[in-house]
Amino acid sequence: MTAPRWRRGRLLVAAPHLDDDPNFRRAVVLVLEHADEGALGIVLNQPMEVRAGEALPEPLGQLVPDGAPVFRGGPVQPGTVIVLADFDDAAAAGGITFGSVGILDPASVEDGPPPAMSRARAFGGYAGWGGGQLEEEIRQDAWIDAEPLAEDVFTDDPAGLWRAVLSRAGGSYRLMATAPDDPMLN
Repeated sequence: MTAPRWRRGRLLVAAPHLDDDPNFRRAVVLVLEHADEGALGIVLNQPMEVRAGEALPEPLGQLVPDGAPVFRGGPVQPGTVIVLADFDDAAAAGGITFGSVGILDPASVEDGPPPAMSRARAFGGYAGWGGGQLEEEIRQDAWIDAEPLAEDVFTDDPAGLWRAVLSRAGGSYRLMATAPDDPMLN
């Protein structure tokens, strides 16, 4: 099977040689947009110390579970907040990423009740690539393409997400998932 040209709605799993980059060390990125002009994604597995209820303006803060962290979505515009949700009706999303998981349009909660959703998570910042940059990084084996599950976006185990997605990909990726965090300790 050939990988899709456009990776919108796909996961990108950081290859081990990206471990030297603190922005993407063992990162799992959900691609929100991908076109000739570039790509934009959200790192799913980097929770921060700040709590969503403290950081998000109302009424967005009420949509994320009490005490839930804001996740570091990436190094670009860290003050920008993107809320991903699992919508009961996908048409209510500001943009669907895959399945019923999409971007919550902040305007949809300002004027009335929020759209029906089963869960939501806030991300500060995002990862961005210029035109052709992501494709080149993929050719250089910096990223491993994977099929997303809603549970990946809303995982209760962000530290284990990198290993879980690689294991699910099977083959040599399953072996890669078992590598220790520090290969010198092997």
